[in-house]
Formats: sequence, structure tokens, C-alpha cells
Amino acid sequence: MLNRRRFLQTIAAAAATPALTYSCQTNQVTDMLLPADPNRILDLQHGFSYTIVSRYGDSMNDGLIVPAAHDGMAAFEGEDGRVILICNHELGPTWKNTGPFGDQYAELPDSLKECLYDRGGDTTPGLGGTTTTVYNPATRTTERQFLSLAGTELNCAGGPTPWGSWLSCEECFEKPGAAVSKKFGWFRRDQRHGYVFEVPASATALVPARPLKDMGRFKHEAAAVHEPTGIVYLTEDDPHSLFYRFLPNVPGQLHRGGRLQALAIASRHSLKTHNWHAPDMRVNMPLTTRWIDLQDVDSDKHNLHKRGAAAGAASFARGEGLTVAGDQLAFTCTTGGPARLGQVFSYEPSPYEGTDEERSTPGKLTLIAEANRWSMLKNCDNLTMAPWGDLIICEDLVGPLKNCSLVGMRPDGSQYQIANNAYTSSELAGVCFSPDGKTMFLNIQYPGMTLAITGPWPS
Repeated sequence: MLNRRRFLQTIAAAAATPALTYSCQTNQVTDMLLPADPNRILDLQHGFSYTIVSRYGDSMNDGLIVPAAHDGMAAFEGEDGRVILICNHELGPTWKNTGPFGDQYAELPDSLKECLYDRGGDTTPGLGGTTTTVYNPATRTTERQFLSLAGTELNCAGGPTPWGSWLSCEECFEKPGAAVSKKFGWFRRDQRHGYVFEVPASATALVPARPLKDMGRFKHEAAAVHEPTGIVYLTEDDPHSLFYRFLPNVPGQLHRGGRLQALAIASRHSLKTHNWHAPDMRVNMPLTTRWIDLQDVDSDKHNLHKRGAAAGAASFARGEGLTVAGDQLAFTCTTGGPARLGQVFSYEPSPYEGTDEERSTPGKLTLIAEANRWSMLKNCDNLTMAPWGDLIICEDLVGPLKNCSLVGMRPDGSQYQIANNAYTSSELAGVCFSPDGKTMFLNIQYPGMTLAITGPWPS
């Protein structure tokens, strides 16, 4: 884990770094492209290789199909050196050909159907959710894989908890009822969507889907837990999103409810951090924060971020990736900055975070980096902190001619390209490391694949 000083150094100069490829082991700059992958899956730096861990369409041990659209993911310690991966699948109810059931949903036992959050009248069940994979790094083989959360929609990102579970977030806001898709035809929803669901890493089969409604109903993106307090921080994928925190009634037991709040700047009412038209946020200038209680967080109206901003909360340009880094958190805003190419923020919690005493020593929000057209990294999305102290970030670029890369940033601010998806227009997602730090896991979202990447990682 990083201390605050090193973390700030890691990403402070990122936006100004030229778009050149760096060696992962040295500071030597090269203008050479990454070696082309003969399998046309993912280009990697010299000395690194990948193993396919999960692939859309393959059969799983529970008889179901690996769903498409691999997204947010986390790695947990398993038995005898094995790694347990919990992976989101960002699917809607109309994408029948890409879900876990194929055309066999009607034949599933009732005991399995009862675990789904939204059965869609047993005609168009929610196809999003999570898969759990047991991977053996010693043999580089997938030993077991099964559906662990089902009946949800557009499970985008989320985050691991210190108590050994994955928070899977729905990036949607949908109401029950029937609707018609121009492309896929009629479908039905039985439940409201836009929630967070918890999946234990210890699960060995599909778990009952239970929405954590006190954590709010909105277009959730990522989550991160402040281990000393059990507070959960949340991002929202909206052009004018909020940065949230959830104060649990009982730390580690999120189902027992709590309070949802939104971050505000102490001296600036309803500050827009976007910097689209004016430099309202300046790089490396910490701002003192406060937190606003939010009411009616499980509303049928998709206006929580608007109500929060009206009450004084700061707004962000598509909050996405979120990770814990030492004594603070880092999160990305994919379209922030004058060029709308992305921003990275850090939040330093108060020593009295979540208590009345935090008013005397409040937390700090800092804009760490802001991409421009010369930056190697653009449109930052999922991110994690590497065991050796670098920030590792997935790109989410739009357009068939824009390859999405995996970019690292060192403490000195230099950037290097770890991997490049030169073969599809898919974003990269779900970057995380095995508990021993020797294996990096990464998703190619479409059509859907998880890779285990090994090589001479820095020590």
C-alpha cells in the first residue's frame, strides 16, 4: 500500500507526460510499438504473457454459459495458492444471446430461479450479474467457474470489501414494466434497478440477489471501502455525477442499512469540477470538504444527483474507477478536463471520518491529473494500485480506430504502456492483482474475456 506522499507523486505529473511507450523495468523511452500478439488478443510488453482465464460462450461447472461483457473485477485469496475472481457482466435483459442461460432458462430448476433478482416474468430475466472463477496460478488453469449473482442489469464496476466480498453495482436506473426494444423486441422487468449487490468470495454457487437499497438508487459505477471505518465510497457514471459515501449502521454488515451522503466543497456551493469551460478546479490544490446528507435515496425519480447538487454537493464529469490507495482514495472522471479526456482525483479522509469530530479536521479533495491531447492516458476508467506503487489505469476510448490501452504511471509521473487492445474496439476493464502480487488480471469487455498476465513485474 502507498503512503500519501508517494501516491500523490505517482500521478501528479501524469497529464503532461508525452505519448511514448516506456519499459516496465527501466526509465528508457522507446518509440517502438508493443510486440504484436500472434493470437490477436492483446499486445504486451516484452517478457510478459497471458493465459485466458474466462471466455464468453464457454460452459461453466454449473451447466450455464460464461456471459459476455466482462467488466469490473476483484481477486481474493483462495485455498492452496488459488485465486478467486469475481467478475461483473454488464448486460441488459434484452441481450439474450450473450447471457448465462442461452435458450435454456425455462428448463432451470425453481431453486435457481428463486435466486434471481429480476425474473422478468420468467420470459426476459435480467442477464447481468457476476461469475466466480477459481484460478490456479501454479498450473495456469481455471479449475471452477459458476454464476454467482443473477437477474440484475448492467453490472459495470464495483469494489472488494475487507471482509471478503464483492460489491457489484448496477449502472442503470430502470422501473418495472413492459417495454419494447427496437433491436430486440418486447421484454419485461419485475423489479426496480439501480442498486448495489454483495457477493461473498466464499460463495460456491449462485447467491440470492439482495439489493442494498440504503446505498442509493442511481447509475452506480465503482465502490471502495475505507477499512478503518467500514465506510463505502461510491462513484456515479453520469455527466454531472456526485461522489458518495455510505455510513453503515454496522461496519461490515451493509444489509443492516445506513446513511448516504454526497461530497461538497466547504467554500464552494455546488462546485462543478469538470473544468469544461473554466478552471474551477486546479491541479494539486487540495480543497476542504464537507458531506451532505441525502434523503429519499431509493426514489422512483432519477434525480438524486440533481437534488444533491442543488443542496450544495460538488458534481463530477462521469465518475468511474475508484480504488483505495494507502490512507486515501483515488477515482477517475472519464470526460473531465477542458479536452474532456479525463481527470484523476484523490480524496483524503479526515482522521475522524464519518463522525461529528471530522468538522474540526475535514477531508481533502485534490485534482491530481487532467489529461490533454498530448497525454498517453486518455479517458481513464477502471483503475487499481499496483503492489510496487504505480497507478494502473484502463482506458475507455470511443470509436473503431482508437485502441484502448492499459497504462501505468510511476511515482516520477512517467507513463508506460503495459498492454494494448489493437484488435477490437472494446474497452479494457477489471484490472486487479492476485493477493501475492505476481499475477495481473484484466478484462477485454467485448465480446468478453479475462486474462491472467505474468512477467517481470517490479518488486
